[in-house]
Amino acid sequence: MTEKNANPVTPADTGEQTDGDELPVQSIPDYVLELVTRARQASHRLATLSTAAKNRALSAMADAIEEQSAELIAANGEDLEAFGNAPEKKAAADRLRLTSDRISEMAAGIREVAALPDPVGGMPAMWTRPNGMQVGRVRVPIGVIGIIYESRPNVTADSAALCVKSGNACVLRGGSEAIRSNSAIAAVLSAAAEKNDIPAGAISFVSKPERELVPVLLKQDRFIDLIIPRGGESLMRIVAEHSTIPVIKHDAGVCHVYVDGDADPAMAERIAFNAKVQRPSTCNAMETLLVHQGIARTWLAGFIEKAVAAKVEVRGCQKTCQLSSLAKPASESDYGKEFLDLTLAVKVVKNIDEAVDHIARHGSRHTESIVTGDYQKAMRFLREVDASAVLVNASTRLNDGYQFGLGAEIGISTSRIHARGPMGLEELTCSKFIVLGSGQIRE
Repeated sequence: MTEKNANPVTPADTGEQTDGDELPVQSIPDYVLELVTRARQASHRLATLSTAAKNRALSAMADAIEEQSAELIAANGEDLEAFGNAPEKKAAADRLRLTSDRISEMAAGIREVAALPDPVGGMPAMWTRPNGMQVGRVRVPIGVIGIIYESRPNVTADSAALCVKSGNACVLRGGSEAIRSNSAIAAVLSAAAEKNDIPAGAISFVSKPERELVPVLLKQDRFIDLIIPRGGESLMRIVAEHSTIPVIKHDAGVCHVYVDGDADPAMAERIAFNAKVQRPSTCNAMETLLVHQGIARTWLAGFIEKAVAAKVEVRGCQKTCQLSSLAKPASESDYGKEFLDLTLAVKVVKNIDEAVDHIARHGSRHTESIVTGDYQKAMRFLREVDASAVLVNASTRLNDGYQFGLGAEIGISTSRIHARGPMGLEELTCSKFIVLGSGQIRE
């Protein structure tokens, strides 16, 4: 590639020798400190840039991604070759893979972020106190956001775009399996951004793949204001154990669709099939299908037949297996498992009470859906089910920043804090109080 790297790898990084004296190998703590210091310095200027300046940079970043698509696919091909093609890696390989269409989607996502309203500087309310002073809140960037993620290279583009538009510098740490893809994407984005007045270091990518780097990064609370992890259980555990920085979790997606006895059969089939098959490797794909016993007798066998024809392995409870010979017996561990591939757990339940209880026991508070024609049951499901998004008569795959009109998302927060569900621009800002006085003092 002709573009400069977001964080160029030097001989000091790799331990290689150059002509003349040998350079010392840069230690991981020194490397991380240099990276986060640049990001913090960049964040001060980035926070003050105008909306027009940020949008120009985002437009250039989108153009650059498309113009360099061949190079990005080539880098991704090296990652895929190193990753291997073992059957058990199929779902992970799909998350890792870049195609022309996916690169176009990345560019479209950046442009969509540019078209969204800028949250920075927004003032939702201002009020006057009895002493005449005016008090208000104004939205400001968080500062420096560290994003630690696995597999999907599109996260690099989405994260960089959202952080630039919201005025935040970002430190991106992708998984080692996508190191070439992410390095290439970050290099393209940062080069295009810097040519359009975004300060160097605003898009910082961790180019060292060593695992021991992550705990060091998680201790940089003087420089990083927020950590957003996106990955599996092991990543979440490492972040929880080591971070001295506030964390917003993007946890596992154990998502359910409950087909109620009053559901329209055709609608239920369309929604459940989409939720499982459309892209099974995503966190908002359905992992467990719950079916009311009343509709199961006439509906479930036909759905399973269609799912199996689409190469879904169905693991069902005893009643499910009685209704369909295509279903394999499920183990208790299949309920509450994030398969991330064409595997589906199915359970026949007596009523909505059993469905809600099952979700409470086995769900991950990510996305839950009910298919029903009964308004009261729909409202009860919305009220009682605890998740970042609860849907009525819609696929779980719709819990997504694009689909909700937020533009690209930085993740789906499963934490019970102010940012819950798809995290768009507004969730990447905080507020500060401003006071307009005319000489007031505290008596």
